[in-house]
Amino acid sequence: MAGTISKTECPVQDAFSSIEVSGRKPPLQSILNTYDFERVAARELSRKTWAFYSSAATDMITRDANKAMYDRILLRPRVLRNVKKASTKTKILGCETGMPLFVSPAAMAKMVHPDGELAIARGCAKYGVGQCISTNASYSMSEITSCATGHPFFFQLYINQDRVASEKLLRQAEDCGFKAVFLTVDAPVAGKREADERVETDDSGVVHTAPMTGAQGVSDTKGGGLGRIMGKYIDASFCWEDLKWLRRSTKLPIVLKGIQTAEDALLAMEYGVDGIVVSNHGGRSLDTSTSSISVLMEIRQCCPQVFEHLEVFVDGGIRRGTDILKAVCLGARAVGMGRHFLYSLTYGQEGVERLIEIMKDELETTMKLLGITDISQAHPGLLNTLDVDHMIPKRLGGSYSGPVVKARL
Repeated sequence: MAGTISKTECPVQDAFSSIEVSGRKPPLQSILNTYDFERVAARELSRKTWAFYSSAATDMITRDANKAMYDRILLRPRVLRNVKKASTKTKILGCETGMPLFVSPAAMAKMVHPDGELAIARGCAKYGVGQCISTNASYSMSEITSCATGHPFFFQLYINQDRVASEKLLRQAEDCGFKAVFLTVDAPVAGKREADERVETDDSGVVHTAPMTGAQGVSDTKGGGLGRIMGKYIDASFCWEDLKWLRRSTKLPIVLKGIQTAEDALLAMEYGVDGIVVSNHGGRSLDTSTSSISVLMEIRQCCPQVFEHLEVFVDGGIRRGTDILKAVCLGARAVGMGRHFLYSLTYGQEGVERLIEIMKDELETTMKLLGITDISQAHPGLLNTLDVDHMIPKRLGGSYSGPVVKARL
């Protein structure tokens, strides 16, 4: 199958590999990391579903850079500390959570498992992991939130060309108890995801419909790209000044998802939003854009005051508990994971729970080996970033090697 990860990308034990060769789905207890889940998903999902979720824009350079940059940031463990017990608990937008991790929004989880977002919600509720629900989810808001009353749900919003339709969704989000609105700002148009375009909409001819928007996934003359086709309702004219309309339209905290420069992080602060997600849409929008963790470092270097005024989150490239802690050390309140929650959904709710258990265990182990016992103790001094520091702008507008160019906010 095109796009299936290689053995070098997915280190697994021989026992796991032998089960795969036999054609049987590996037992859940044999899954030890996110790479295992991805390997199973590559084989179990339909060609269309795998292409839709695993693909990224054009040459997928940004998708791969998101992970590669984490690997170049090293840890600096401190020893002889009492690390018998460690707590991964934190707060996201005032909500108590079991760890600094939330589910990033992804469309149509029902393509992976019949319970879709419902199974993810139930699994997350068990461990206190927040969930951001996509505008293009395969279930309605009320259906999802009823699975876990009181659990921290966030609503991801694409602005509809019909503003009234968006206002209606915002009211529903408030009525259903959502804790914040995550406005996606990095996809005014869909990126060119060629693997998704090459595969027809569905092998069986089934049309996928998002109940909140009515958007349908069907092939057209350009191909079968679900993201492109289902996103035709999105208002590409929405700009900074329009945030005033959004603030009038909801009482919920507003988080901008898709900040990719220090300049825009500073603008977000000036426009008075409540938080930002440093994100490049998992590399699915503009290829060769900067990796998410690099942008987080850029913000810390060029405008550290942002962290004092906003809650800063980051997604893209998170595969290990070490990745979570590296992001937190650099100032992130929490990190988002998207694809791998979908991959874990091949096992239903139990798969979601298994993924959270793995990430929590890896995070706790990392904390103890670093010599800290609480998320609040994470700080940049626990990292060695010298291998990548030369890639991070030292001032606003400092990403260009030619004559000094004044940053344009």
